[in-house]
Amino acid sequence: MRIYDITLPIQPNLAVWFGDTPYSQSIQCAIEEGATVNLSSVTLSLHTGTHADAPYHYSSQGAGIDGVDLNAYVGAAYLLDVSGKAVITVEDIAHIDLRAYPRLLLRTGGWRDHSQFPSEIPVLAPGVPDYLGSQGVVLLGLDVPSVDAIESKTLPNHHALGRNRIAILESLALEGVPEGGYELIALPLPFAGADGSPVRAILRG
Repeated sequence: MRIYDITLPIQPNLAVWFGDTPYSQSIQCAIEEGATVNLSSVTLSLHTGTHADAPYHYSSQGAGIDGVDLNAYVGAAYLLDVSGKAVITVEDIAHIDLRAYPRLLLRTGGWRDHSQFPSEIPVLAPGVPDYLGSQGVVLLGLDVPSVDAIESKTLPNHHALGRNRIAILESLALEGVPEGGYELIALPLPFAGADGSPVRAILRG
């Protein structure tokens, strides 16, 4: 069985959302300077790199990341290549047996240079979140920083996925991973009441 690491490396040149907190690391103690251990601290946004959105991210009444159902983040998943499509439709997805693979990962190829935040990304067509909900999907993941258009102020796909109780993973590293069925493991950290969490996402298959 092979493991694919589908997590973006967290490093200082990793682009973040406009105005969000960039990643930085500082050394508190260093063995080379006489300390017993090396010890670091980090500053980062909870939406840095590969991450899970909590419902609280887009709804003041939504659950924090410590309150989400962890079952959504572990289990059968299907990686579908939709590269080159500006709009992802139900027709692009309909041939996948989502009852067998209730976690859908979409490789869009819409964000290749992770040192530059994209000004435009592929988006879901209206109706896709409801279709996914009707098929029993519990998680949707993409290789771009949002399930909505970058310029969106209303976040219709976030809200529609939330209504269908579909967990959201964003900024996955899917390039080079063969399309097909896998086991996904992508657990968020339990930041109390928080709007999201970085994850270490892997596929096994």
